[in-house]
Amino acid sequence: MCLDCGKQFQSKRKDKLTKKIWNEYVFGKQSYQQLSDKHKLTIKTIRKRIEGVGFNAPIIKPGKVVLGIDTMFYGHEFGVSVFRGLIKKVNLLWRFVNTETQETYISGIEELQSKGWIILCLVVDGKNLNMGEKLNIPVQMCHFHQLAIIKRYLTSNPKLLASQQLKQITELLSKTTEQKFTKLLDAWYSRWSDFLKEKTKVPGTNRWFYTHKRTRSAYRSLRANEPYLFTFERLRKQNINCPKTNNSLEGSFAHLKDKVRLHRGLKPNRKLKLINQILAGKTSQNYH
Repeated sequence: MCLDCGKQFQSKRKDKLTKKIWNEYVFGKQSYQQLSDKHKLTIKTIRKRIEGVGFNAPIIKPGKVVLGIDTMFYGHEFGVSVFRGLIKKVNLLWRFVNTETQETYISGIEELQSKGWIILCLVVDGKNLNMGEKLNIPVQMCHFHQLAIIKRYLTSNPKLLASQQLKQITELLSKTTEQKFTKLLDAWYSRWSDFLKEKTKVPGTNRWFYTHKRTRSAYRSLRANEPYLFTFERLRKQNINCPKTNNSLEGSFAHLKDKVRLHRGLKPNRKLKLINQILAGKTSQNYH
């Protein structure tokens, strides 16, 4: 074997091992010490190889997609806004941010469209429902987020009968139709409308507040979001499969946090590279 050929062989072998170490570090939850023991290399060498790995975002051929969007934060450090294809469960785009803004989502969506993606539907939380009108894209309110809103207002075990019944109606979201849900909500309001209007005066002042303001807020949330809660049902008639929730995205967030938590004490640039790689995952393979 010629000298140059030998060097090339050794280089390829080293690159292959480095890639293996990186994958074991990111996806195999291996620590520096575990990798050092496994590959018979010093921790310093393991760290050097990991730091030398570059990240290249996978290139995905654009097509039609149902897009889930949300942002996850790492304490007060930073957040990552993710744009995920919900049917094939792949992350198409992500951006590191300091705050969650609709402008970030809109610019990300427009970037995907400029690359040729046809967005059939957006699945979002309650803060971003009006994006559909701005972008002329149907919007589905995530049922998971809607249930979380109601739970926040009413708690897991509400004491008032009106609140108990409203919580029961909300829990039927994923099991009923838009027509039936609207009838249930109308019937509930017909029974409890006077209850919602009850006021309590502040002693010694002319001020007052709604006595059952949390129940009232829960009902108003359902009414305000109602036009977006059953978009999936209307799209089904157009043979478009739109999920009712962003659970695929929420699950990937939990997975991402778990993996990053395993590597505590990372420097910011190393943490960002780790997150990039995890979010990319096997995205390109899923689209081949």
